[in-house]
Amino acid sequence: MPKAIRLTQTGGPEVLRWEEVEVGEPGEGQARIRHTAVGVNYIDTYHRSGLYPIPLPGGLGSEAAGVVEAVGPGVTAVKPGDRVAYAGGPPGSYAEARLIPAHLLVHVPEGIADDVAAAIMLKGMTSQYLIRRTYPVKAGETVLFHAAAGGVGLIACQWLKAIGATVIGTVGSDAKAEIARAHGCDHVIISTREDIPARVKEITGGAKVPVVYDSVGKDTFLASLDCLKPLGLMVSFGNASGKVEPFDIGILSAKGSLYLTRPTLASYTATRADLEATAKDVFDAILAGTIKVEIRHRYGLADAAQVHRDLEGRKTVGSIVMTP
Repeated sequence: MPKAIRLTQTGGPEVLRWEEVEVGEPGEGQARIRHTAVGVNYIDTYHRSGLYPIPLPGGLGSEAAGVVEAVGPGVTAVKPGDRVAYAGGPPGSYAEARLIPAHLLVHVPEGIADDVAAAIMLKGMTSQYLIRRTYPVKAGETVLFHAAAGGVGLIACQWLKAIGATVIGTVGSDAKAEIARAHGCDHVIISTREDIPARVKEITGGAKVPVVYDSVGKDTFLASLDCLKPLGLMVSFGNASGKVEPFDIGILSAKGSLYLTRPTLASYTATRADLEATAKDVFDAILAGTIKVEIRHRYGLADAAQVHRDLEGRKTVGSIVMTP
């Protein structure tokens, strides 16, 4: 019988349990997938802690790659034996095998390994919609990307550099600054000791930036607004430091008629056509060498609790993959 990480209550990493599970046969519209590699994302810690509630008892994780073992009635998008990957859908990727809605699966092309697909799906597609759809960055523009040495940051900054943008990245340490520079950042701000808005003004000659991509949340939100030029866009897509506290929307007016959005990957890949197009853009960028996926941390799936400790303790850089 296959095993999976399960949780019956929210809390710290200690609530994660490695247990046998009954997977069963796929029903209408479902596929059974045998995982070969499982991706890890910061949102997994939100689900575990209860910041973003999920049904309990249940599984955890939203990204993986593997092989289709069986499909249920009505499934035409994939067939047994196909190499596939996914990001999103019902939590449960921290498992050796699982059932999943088949429409969430995309084919992994030749030339891309399973562990790369597992590491890139959520972070790669997030990067894609952020820089190509939420705010389509153009060559010559200067942008600010927080957590530039994180999983999304390393991918997005490479892509931004290939587009021809000037990339300002924030990181928490000198070691992460070197990594960010090696992955496309033209300028790096050490957020633990530098004034972010002041440095952005200095770098841009007072002009500031048209867009800020912020996955940090509470600790950087107001500073991010101060980095924007009039009519600039604040893209808040994560809460690594905690949820942004309620604020008077008049701040947006006072700081230059700013725009604010809180996007999610689910909205940008809600249709099968959008999902396939987004994934294809990511895979094409990898195959072309625009994005180089570096899996810097590997763990066994049974060690998921330690993965979360390391992730929340800021001991990881870039992509993490667990092997069933």
